[in-house]
Amino acid sequence: MKEFWNERFAKEEYVYGTEPNSFLKSELEKINIKGNALFPMEGEGRNACHIAQKGWNVDAFDFSESGKEKALKLCKLNNVSITYELSKVEDYQFEFEKYDLVALIYAHVAPESRLKLHRNIINSLKPGGIVILEAFHPKQLNDQYTSGGPKNKDMLYDLDSVKNDFKDLSEIHSEELEIDLTEGDFHQGKGFVTRFIGVK
Repeated sequence: MKEFWNERFAKEEYVYGTEPNSFLKSELEKINIKGNALFPMEGEGRNACHIAQKGWNVDAFDFSESGKEKALKLCKLNNVSITYELSKVEDYQFEFEKYDLVALIYAHVAPESRLKLHRNIINSLKPGGIVILEAFHPKQLNDQYTSGGPKNKDMLYDLDSVKNDFKDLSEIHSEELEIDLTEGDFHQGKGFVTRFIGVK
């Protein structure tokens, strides 16, 4: 799997674009703080670089060396810096109550890793810290949705499972819906997603 992502991110173009995820961008505009943010499985860095431009202190991680290289290149082009670690989800050392925000943007993992990841994220949030999540829903596997995402249903997130994972947070927003994606070459067209925002 690591080889797959290294090969995909090794392309010269940013395969998911350089603009931030639209849901994340719109929600960030509602947050008045400028604190510490974490971006798990951040890939080429479009979201982490965007929030760094807004004055946040940003940590990110992914297991792809080529993803990290492109993320740091993008941040340099935008005159910002982030801390980007190379790590698998299972190995990342989450710091206790460090973050004001954790953003999970298409951060899909297998069920055995998902709950642990989400538990670690809750522990890493400060009181009042926020999780913003957007992920592909199992309906994304229907033939009319060709905008990307895992082909394994077990790696897709319905709202019930997400709410259960984050049941220790106070829910601010949640929905399952069809959207239009315009994020680089690999997220184009109609998609079906799950969205969740919770606060500790």
